[in-house]
Amino acid sequence: RMSRCHGGCSEVDSMTEAVAGENFLLGCISCKIREEVSAKATVDWYFKPLGEEEFRHIFHYDHPRASVLHEDFSSRLDWHGTEDPDIQVGAIYVHNITFNDTGTYRCTFQRTLFLPQADQRVTVEKDVELSVVTVASRELAAVISEIMMFVLIIGLQLWLIGILVYCYKKISAEHDAREARKALKAQAELLESKDSCDGVQLE
Repeated sequence: RMSRCHGGCSEVDSMTEAVAGENFLLGCISCKIREEVSAKATVDWYFKPLGEEEFRHIFHYDHPRASVLHEDFSSRLDWHGTEDPDIQVGAIYVHNITFNDTGTYRCTFQRTLFLPQADQRVTVEKDVELSVVTVASRELAAVISEIMMFVLIIGLQLWLIGILVYCYKKISAEHDAREARKALKAQAELLESKDSCDGVQLE
């Protein structure tokens, strides 16, 4: 019997303070409730500048295509999320942050779960209130949170690789054990056949 292997996912909030002139990672993680179910997702980012009422659609990702949709962010956004149709990390990297980037960013997951009876569509929205400052004023805990987010993303990928290696070794060991049992059975049958032949000769 083949063992079932499961992945893992942990949701971490994005940082909310950026320094003008530097780059910034807008984090957005949406974990599936049922890891064993295959799925496909798209991610959209929207931006509402400080003092305005309407969101602007600025980015769309549908693996493997990424599209920057607003001229204010032209050549300034890069996809830093899951490189797979089953997206759970929807982060984007913003280059050359300016004070005009202050405002609310909304990350929207449109996920389709492929279930046996019928596909299920789920929408998840997360907002990030971003402030842009001249000099970083983040507390130590906030800095640690940002570092942990990078570590989590990298660590999750390494952990998944480890799980795949473990599963491969387990399947390989089960295959080797099965082949060994077949060899022992064949040897026993051969010995039994030889004993029968010896009995015929003695008669």
